[in-house]
Parts: sequence; structure tokens; C-alpha cells
Amino acid sequence: MTMLRALPPGSGPLTEAFVREHIAPLFSRVLEAQRERIYLANHSLGRPLDATEDDVREGLALWYARLGDAWDDWGAEMTAFRTRLAALAGAPRPDCIVPKTSAGQGLRAVLNSCDRVPRVVATRGEFDSLDVILREYARRGRVTLAFVEPDAQGLFAAADVLAAIAPGADLVVLSQVMFQTGQALPELPMIVAAAHAAGARVLLDVYHSLGVFPVDLEALDVDFAVGGSYKYLRGGPGACFLFVAPRHLDAGIRTLDIGWFAKESPFAYARPDPPRYAAGGDAWLESTPAVLPLYQARAGQAFAQAVGVERLRAYSLETQQRLVALLAERGISACGGTADRGAFVVVHTRSASAWAEALEARGIVTDARGEHLRLCPDVLTTETELDTAAGALAEIARL
Repeated sequence: MTMLRALPPGSGPLTEAFVREHIAPLFSRVLEAQRERIYLANHSLGRPLDATEDDVREGLALWYARLGDAWDDWGAEMTAFRTRLAALAGAPRPDCIVPKTSAGQGLRAVLNSCDRVPRVVATRGEFDSLDVILREYARRGRVTLAFVEPDAQGLFAAADVLAAIAPGADLVVLSQVMFQTGQALPELPMIVAAAHAAGARVLLDVYHSLGVFPVDLEALDVDFAVGGSYKYLRGGPGACFLFVAPRHLDAGIRTLDIGWFAKESPFAYARPDPPRYAAGGDAWLESTPAVLPLYQARAGQAFAQAVGVERLRAYSLETQQRLVALLAERGISACGGTADRGAFVVVHTRSASAWAEALEARGIVTDARGEHLRLCPDVLTTETELDTAAGALAEIARL
């Protein structure tokens, strides 16, 4: 990553001046292309680095130059992808990270590792990709499903989650940061411990946390996790993963969602019956993998590692706090910038969708999920942009 080598080393707090001098130049293409807009939808699609295009071209160039022999280099890039994600997510070893093209693909692999109909507990706050799969599996009798309901503000109480994990539950599906509200449950370690005590495994969705929020899957002791690079890791669609805890890999847990890349030696084309599977997480690989997303995700992962998630988190909290204060000065109540929240600010209002559309018309990109207007500054967002967005929202709210 030649461009990232220009980042000065250190672990001191980020400042807007530092970002302007050292970080913004790494994003010159997207900043130039979007210079007439204020982008506050970083919780949705993260802004790509300039290096991303070069990385994708590298993957393509191997195809042109080496054809089938490109698999040697493509395989090495898959290993690098898994290694970077393991470091970012606190996974104890790279093979715990199983590349997927979506978080939903990871959930299906977990559900399809069960030898009987599993009893699943989930919250109503899970993102659509997981929620749709769970409800469809339940409709077809492939799982039994119990939901934890939110309060009137869309928030979840740890006590309600704990109460739903009755003995006999097999799997608890829970997000580290809720996609609608940005809520993070500080009681997550207690919930995981309670699930294990009840005989259940835990699948944690880290899509709205990884890259901008502290994630340590080993310390949390979760059984599975799903996530991707679309948001804070700036890697676009298709570069996702499933985490499987080493204790389950070492115990030989298998899933039906496999393919020829799960074999012990895929390119040997041996066909013993039963098949001989690879060791560890490689036994959870499927058929021919998507290769270009591995390159597409490289720059964003390397950027998060180079800057440091702790520094990005601290800067995110400061920026959110400034936005919340600017909105408060204008009479708008918002939540964000606290330890129990993710990376975006939320305004709870029935007008969320209308306000998002009105902001879009003014060149300010946000979004709405239900009654939650979501505004997510990132490391590139300036103080001037925050002030402009807060002023625009105040004017819209008065209409």
C-alpha cells in the first residue's frame, strides 16, 4: 500500500488539520467527484480510497497475464484478506475468517450446520439481510424463531434479551451496533455468557461496528460473527465474511454450505467418498470464490489498520458530539457520540424520510430507517460541513 506509507506513524488523537494534510489526499478522487455534496451516509456506503482502483486493477491484471495460473496470487490475496480481518476483528487466527459475499450467506452457513431444527432468538433490530433469512427459514419450518421487541424509541433492553434466552435456545442472533438507532449494548459480554449457560450459541453481526468501533471476537467469546467491508472498512459490496470460533472448527463442526474449495486439496481434483475436507475454517469455504472483492477491500482494511481503530473511534465520537451539539443549538434533539452508540447520529422523528429527502435536495446525503434519520460523519467530514448540515436540517424542520 504505497499511498498509506505516506501516513505518519503515531497514535496521537486525530485532528481536522491532520486529516486535511495526511488523510484527505488518500481520498482525492471521491472528494473531487462529490465536492458539491456533503456526505453523511458513511454508515451505509463508505467512501473509497484512491488506491482501491489500483488494487482491483492488480487482481484483473493477474487474470490477463496468467489466466488459470492467477489462482496462486488470488489465493495469497484471500489469505491476506483473512489475515487483515482477523486482526481488525480480534479473531485468534486467520482461518477463523471465512470469506463470503454477504452477511446473509454467513448466517445461512451457520443455520445449515445444525442437524435438527434450531431454536433461534433474534431482535427485531437485525438488519434486513439477516431478518429476511430468519423469517423465511421460520416460515418453511427450518427454524423456530422468537423475537425480542424494542421500546417506543426503537431501543432494546438487555433484560429483555436475557429473558428471551430460555434454556433450549440453540442460537442467539444479535448486532453489536443496531443499524436503525446506532444502539450498542454494553451488556453484550453478559448476554453471551448467559446464552452459553443456557446451551445456546451466539452469532454477532459486526457490520455496523467493524472498522470504527472496538471489536474483539475472541474476548467476547462469541461462537459466530458476520460482517463486511461495505461501510466503515470502505471496501464496497461483496467483501464479507463469517467468523467461526476455533473451538467449533477444532471440534469439526460442518455446514451444508460448502463447495469444492472446502476440500483438502481443491486443485488435486481427487474425489474420495466421503470427501476429505480441509482443516479449520477452510472446511467452510464454498465453491469458486469471488476474487475481485478481495482486492476491492484491501485498501480500506489497510487504512483502518494504519490509522488505528481506536483513533478512528475517538475521532468519530468527537465529530458526533459536535454534530449533536450543533443540532441542539438549533432546537433539534439527537442521539450519538456516547460510548453506548455506534458511528452515526440519530434524530428520532416521524418525518425522518421526508427530512432525508429534503436534505438530499440540498446536496446533503443522509438516510432514514423507519422513524430514525441517520447522519454519519466520517474522518473526512469537516466542521464546516457539520455546521451546514445542522443549519439545513433546522430550516427543514421549521417548514
